[in-house]
Formats: sequence, structure tokens, C-alpha cells
Amino acid sequence: MSTLIPTSTRPQNWKASAPEPLPNTSTFAAQASLPKLPVPDLPATLTRLKEALKPLAKTEAEYAAALTKIDEFGLGKGKVLQKRLLERDAGRKHWLEEWWDDIAYLGYRESVVVNVSYYYGFDRQPAHLPQTSAARAAGLARATMIFRQKLKQGLIKPDGNKEGPHCMDTYRWMFDCCRIPGSQGLDWSVSYAKEGDLGNSGHITVFRRNRVWKVDATKDGKILSFSDFEKQFQHIYDSTTQEYPGVGVLVANNRDTWAKDYTNLASDPHNTTILQTIHSAAFSISLDSSSPSNPIEHSRDLWHGGVTDSVPSGLRNRWVDKPVQFIVFDNAEAGLMGEHSVMDGTPTARMCDEVLNHLQDPAFDMGESSSDAALAAPTPLDWKISPETNKAIKAADKAAMDLISSQALTFHETTYGKAAIKSFGVSPDSWAQMIIQLAYRRLVGDQRNGATYEAATTRKFYKGRTEAIKVVTSESDAWVRSMDDPGVDKEERKRLFDEAGKKHIQLAKSGGNGMGVDRHLLGLRMLIREGEEMPDVFSDPLVARASYWVLSTSAIFSKHFPVYGWGEVVPDGFGIAYVTGHNDRLQYTITSRTEIANAQFNGEIAKAAVDLYELHSSVKKSKL
Repeated sequence: MSTLIPTSTRPQNWKASAPEPLPNTSTFAAQASLPKLPVPDLPATLTRLKEALKPLAKTEAEYAAALTKIDEFGLGKGKVLQKRLLERDAGRKHWLEEWWDDIAYLGYRESVVVNVSYYYGFDRQPAHLPQTSAARAAGLARATMIFRQKLKQGLIKPDGNKEGPHCMDTYRWMFDCCRIPGSQGLDWSVSYAKEGDLGNSGHITVFRRNRVWKVDATKDGKILSFSDFEKQFQHIYDSTTQEYPGVGVLVANNRDTWAKDYTNLASDPHNTTILQTIHSAAFSISLDSSSPSNPIEHSRDLWHGGVTDSVPSGLRNRWVDKPVQFIVFDNAEAGLMGEHSVMDGTPTARMCDEVLNHLQDPAFDMGESSSDAALAAPTPLDWKISPETNKAIKAADKAAMDLISSQALTFHETTYGKAAIKSFGVSPDSWAQMIIQLAYRRLVGDQRNGATYEAATTRKFYKGRTEAIKVVTSESDAWVRSMDDPGVDKEERKRLFDEAGKKHIQLAKSGGNGMGVDRHLLGLRMLIREGEEMPDVFSDPLVARASYWVLSTSAIFSKHFPVYGWGEVVPDGFGIAYVTGHNDRLQYTITSRTEIANAQFNGEIAKAAVDLYELHSSVKKSKL
């Protein structure tokens, strides 16, 4: 168990604060036998890099210059760096983990809101349960505590696919922990999980009108019943009749600013206690005052919180450093906002899916109610607000409003889905990705200034997370060009599409096997020592363009998620969350800055989806 460190000084071995998972249990039985993330062969990576650069080159001369630098690297400094990387790999369980934690997440200094965090919107409260927001929160609290209990006892079936189980290591960071802002440019996470804990104790923190409440989630070694949780939440609703200081908005600010404000806030011992209660909570639930009524509102109210009278009311009522934070709105709509640094979206998606499946089942155990006299009321935790903190809240309010107002979000559903796509013999993921490629080409023409990122999971390896699938290929570009070339007939367009799809599947499999490009190049670059000259390949403009993600894409599926998404990762780019798991529709959520042609791109997505369907339909009919 860890203790709060108010000075924001990161412990050297912060990951040791989370207890190792229970061995020899169903959940973690495969951990010891999972293979290590491989170090790819250098020549193979450089060959893949050359292939990825070709469609992104603006001229033959630019491509030739990049190839020269790659070859020089492969014959020279690259061999030295590869030897160092192999030595590093031999001395640890995962050669990438520490670098990836810091470079991808914990060293990022802008707000995690929009830029890093993600959201899942949930379907409506099942009809057999009360349709109030208190009941909505109660169901989520009880079902999640039960999931947490089973996880701690090792009773959750491990993730995996037909190839075998996936690493479950990041599940250690799902509950009882929190991200901490670092004063020296690097954040970390602190865990209050106890070794040997079987999930029979714990509390949650609840936010309502910016006020923090502590709710004991267990009593006498048992998780509270649905009815008991419902009483607790109703007490919070009834007792919170005014707005409290919006301390939560500080957490949504620039990370260096938040580190400074955090130190000021924690300088009072009373506030330190509240911080420790938040950090050690199993998870948090924000009872937001907005009532989203359509997919756009639902998305935005989860993604960055609602706005009331030009005040970021949603972000004031949250603690965005918690990896699991449920949001329940006043109309009983709900969802999750996830902090991304300690785990990717698949574990939390799986957790939410199981929680919502439980609540959908009328036979789910809702527990036995306690008498009112036996049930302790929730504890309100009110901050001591210094003049410095009050000033910081005002500044964070402004920063949050500037961020929120800078963002555009659109949503599109097609009129067909997985069933139709599979009837054409096509991978739904490849189909969805090619729609994006065609739409983007029509939007920007030849002015493409970066590449497309799709996440491939590497969790078949111990402590694996993700690799980048480089979706833009010579094959995808050839098909995209053909779709608006009147000189190319439909049979040839279909043939080109098939080639593009095959290439995409090949790259996705390679990425999942740890044989991508980006993570390996990162590892090599990290091993350049002080005083050594940076190899030219790392400053090449074409190589840089191949990892400038103008399109950041990923897919996840739950029948319970009518909306989900995240923000763009570069100023002139789009974040594209898509869903291919429904039989009757594909779903796209598109985010960008407001100055980017978001609505126009959404329209091109819609048109490309129709054109791709019509191409396959017409070719199929012509063969009958």
C-alpha cells in the first residue's frame, strides 16, 4: 500500500506500488508463460519502413533521399543501436514498458481531457430497474464492485482470442489507484491495492455539484446491495443543493500547471486527506447535472463534460486522473471516462461490458438490503480553499473552456453493417478503414500531410500494449485513386480493393505479433547516448511524416456502447472511433479542432460508405 506524496515527486519504482496479480488463478494463470515482446530484426523493420514511406512521399527525390538515410542507418549506427536494444531486452521482462509509459503518456504535459482520455457511452438503464439517476449509479456501483471482487480473487476469465490468452497485467491499475501530476515533467500512478485483498472492502468517491463524497462500498465484509447503494446516492442528491468550489477542474488543466496547483492544494493536511481518499477509492462516480439527449450531446458530455453559463460544469465535477470514472447524468444516461496512461481501452471496455450485462439480467444478484439504521450515511469531504487555489480554479476554468470550445465532434451511422460486409467476403475492419482512406482523399486531395494510425494489440506478449498499424499503403492508395477515375471499371476497382484489404490484414497481423515499425524505431532512438550524433534517418521529413498521425483511428465493440471516442492527436488531424460489430450499421465518431473541416469529412465518410457498398453489390450482381 502506498501513501500520498504531496510534493509531486515521482518514486523511482512507482509501478511496484500495485501488487502483483494472484498466480495460479483463472485470471492470471497464463502470465508466467506469456512470451516476451520481441525485438524485431533490424533489416526487416527497415524494409517495412521503406514500404510504409512510399505512398507518403511527395516526390521521387524525397523518397530516394529517405531510402539513402535508411540504408546508411542499417549498415552503420543502426547495428550498434540494435545490439544495445538486444542487451536491454536480455536484462528485463519488457524492453519497451518504461519508455512507453513516459513518452506516450506520463511525460505528456497538455490536458489529458480531449488529448488523451477516452469515453464510452452506455445504453439506457434496463427496463426492469428503476429509471432514476440514483438507481443508475447504484447499479453501476454494485456490479462494478462485484467485478472488482472477482478480479482480485482471480475469477475473471482472461482476455484472449483463438491464438491464446492475453496479458492481464494492466488490470492491476483498474481499481484503487490514481494518476499523480509530477512536478518534474513526469507523472506516475499510485496504487492503494492491498496484497491478498479479496475485494471485501473498499470505498468509492462520488462527485455532485463539485462536492466530494466518500461512500463505503462494503459493510461487514459484503458489497452493499443495490438498494443500499441507491439510498446512498439519493442521500447525496438530496443533500447537495448548492454548487461547491470546482476543484476538479484543476485536474483537467495542463499537467505542469496541475502539478503546481496540486502541491498548493495538498499543503493543507485536511486537503491531503481528501486527496488520499480520492486516490485510494476503488473508482469514482460523477453525478453530472446535464441531461444529454442525442449521440452528439452524450459524446461531448462524456468527452469533456457539460458547460453551464460559460463554466465547465462537467470537468469541475470530475477527477479525470482516475482510470475508472463513471458519469451518471440527471436523465439517467451514463458512461465512462477513462484515464489512458496505465492501460488501454480494451480492459475497461471488457469491464463495462460485463457490468452492463449483469445489470441487463433480471436474475443478477442485487444483494440484501440493510435497515436504514444500520447503514452509515455517505461522508461529505469539503476542501479548504486558499486564495491561491481559488485563483487556480478560475484559471483552470478558462483553460477548460478554451479547450472545449476548440473541439468539433460529429457522428455517423451507415445503413448496413457487419452482416452485409461479411456477405461480400471482406474483413469488417479493413472495410471500415478503407472508407476512411477514401473519404480523407476526397477531403484533402493530394495535400495529405501525415499518416493513419490504427492500434494493434500486442497483449499476446507479457506486458504488451499496442503497436501501430500503418494503414496507408501503396495498395490502399491505388484503390482510392481508382474510385474517382472514370477510366477504371468496377471489376478493376474491386480487384484493387481486395489487394488493399489483404495488405491491411497482413499489416494488422504483423503489428499484433510485435513486428511493426514505430515501437522498434522508438527503442533504437532511445538508446542514442549523450554526445552521440543523431542518425539522419530520425530527422528525415518523410520518416517523420509516416508517424504524424493526421488520422488516429481505432475500433472497439460492445453492444452496450451507442457512443465512444477520443480526441485528435495532432492539430490538423482527426480522431476516428469506429464500430464494426453491429450487424445492421457501422458507427463513426469524428473529432477535430473546430478550424478543421469536420462536418465535411463526416459527409465524405457517409458518401464513401455508400460507394463502397454499391461497388461490391454491383460486382456481386454482375456475377450472378
